[in-house]
Amino acid sequence: MDAVPDIVDAVLIFLVILSVLIWSVGISKYLAFYRNSRFDREFLAVFSKARDIQDLLAVMSSTKGRLARVCQAGLDELVSWQYLANSVAPDDKREMLMHSLKQQAHAEQTRMENGLSILASVGSTAPFIGLFGTVWGIMNALKSITASGSASLDVVAGPIGEALIATAIGIATAVPAVLAYNYFLRKVRLSAATMDNFSSAFHLLVLKSRIKHD
Repeated sequence: MDAVPDIVDAVLIFLVILSVLIWSVGISKYLAFYRNSRFDREFLAVFSKARDIQDLLAVMSSTKGRLARVCQAGLDELVSWQYLANSVAPDDKREMLMHSLKQQAHAEQTRMENGLSILASVGSTAPFIGLFGTVWGIMNALKSITASGSASLDVVAGPIGEALIATAIGIATAVPAVLAYNYFLRKVRLSAATMDNFSSAFHLLVLKSRIKHD
């Protein structure tokens, strides 16, 4: 069997595998974002009712999601202050608290970005992979024409058809990958902004708690 059609078939199979991969990643990311968004809404509803840090400590065991983990990082930092010398300046404690909150927020953002590189890579390379299959299909068509000495439709239709299918599948694979990447990238940025806003709100709650108990 001629090796050229085998190469075109391999390209088609590879593109189908990539298509299945990006749909799997896209669906799993969508479910993860949906689940975490619901957890964050529930946590914000609880957080908005808190009047001081003690109120948060009472409900943290029943909360989930990204914001809850950022909040827990802040609470852990507050607990660690019990072991600090009294000579530590309030400004230094504030910097330590904000660092803990931002560090956890960065970890959450990194987790949200997992899989996006796959979508970006497939979106940028799939059309060229399809074009590669097209080139091989055309080469096969030219080879068939040369071998048969005829340029009739029945000689070139098969290889040209494979070439066009490779291009079509390459584009069909790239488009949803690019759309999904842009969609989830926007979600990541919105979530990062939400975590930044929460960090500021958490710090403000700490200040209110100190004033209340002083």
